Amino acid sequence: MAVVKPHEFDSFLRTSAASLRLFLVYGPDRGLVSERAAQLAAASKVPLDDPFSTLKIDAGEIGSHAGRILDEVNAIGLFGGDRLVWIKGAAGEKGVSDALEQLAGEPPDASWLIVEAGDLKKTAAVRKVAESARSVAAIACYPDDERSLNALIDAELGRESLRITPEARARLLEVIGGDRIASRNEVRKLALYCRDEGRIDVQHVDEIIGDASAISVDEAVDAVLKGDKDGFLHAIQKIVASKTAVFLVLQAVLRQFQLLDLMRAEMDEKRLPAGQVMQTHGRHLHFRRKPLIESALRAWDAAGIRQELERLTGAILRSRRQAALEPAIAMQTLLATVLRSARR
Repeated sequence: MAVVKPHEFDSFLRTSAASLRLFLVYGPDRGLVSERAAQLAAASKVPLDDPFSTLKIDAGEIGSHAGRILDEVNAIGLFGGDRLVWIKGAAGEKGVSDALEQLAGEPPDASWLIVEAGDLKKTAAVRKVAESARSVAAIACYPDDERSLNALIDAELGRESLRITPEARARLLEVIGGDRIASRNEVRKLALYCRDEGRIDVQHVDEIIGDASAISVDEAVDAVLKGDKDGFLHAIQKIVASKTAVFLVLQAVLRQFQLLDLMRAEMDEKRLPAGQVMQTHGRHLHFRRKPLIESALRAWDAAGIRQELERLTGAILRSRRQAALEPAIAMQTLLATVLRSARR
């Protein structure tokens, strides 16, 4: 099964997903990866709230031990029926790619395997296995383009029978698009606020989507990319005062570096200038942030971006395992990234 392209997923889910048992869902849009993995899990018809039928494993627990996955996939359910093994946060774990390769040769009859991963290079072992095997669906998830975002807006507002003015739609498209789940949540929040209005105007978008906590997170992310330590600390103070988790900044910085990684790869592969790549992949960025992102794109090379992605991903994993230390881990990691940006 070749790569399922973003615009093909809905059709694939309706017509072909049920005929397969092995799935790799990957890409820089972590929200979309999570959403599509959840849609595949629902399509399996396996009870997701039954711990005997559904098992979720963090890829960090697998490491190089493929046997853990193989044992779980081949296990027989306590009460019969299909089982679902759901691997989250996969990256370069050898155990995940080795297990998928073995299962691709002899797909299970009574189990489903879904592997969620981040932005994988073409040379990543797990991606190479998935894309070369007919028994595996490799599903790429990239940031929504304007067409996808408009479809998302129409779907969510349609549920509430709401109309939106062209000006309000244009404003809304400016402030969403970095992450599918975040975008969907923002549109749902807007729909809930305007449920009794019948129509959404620009002022509704400004009042609901442009809230202070979101702005302060953007300020913190921008300060990280600039290498502005004082600006970063000022933004963090606002975030803490608004009772917004510092962890959200860590996630936002990770998404920003995932976007840089995608754009830098295209720059290097096609030998394009930063400005030209921005026209393709930066269309949904707020116009005030575009010069900053373009500057960061010139300052960071591919190796540096990948190294930073590994640091940020590792910090997120540590914070999940040590919840009590989450704020300290996030702050330490973000400050280190600020200093690296300053040196560049």
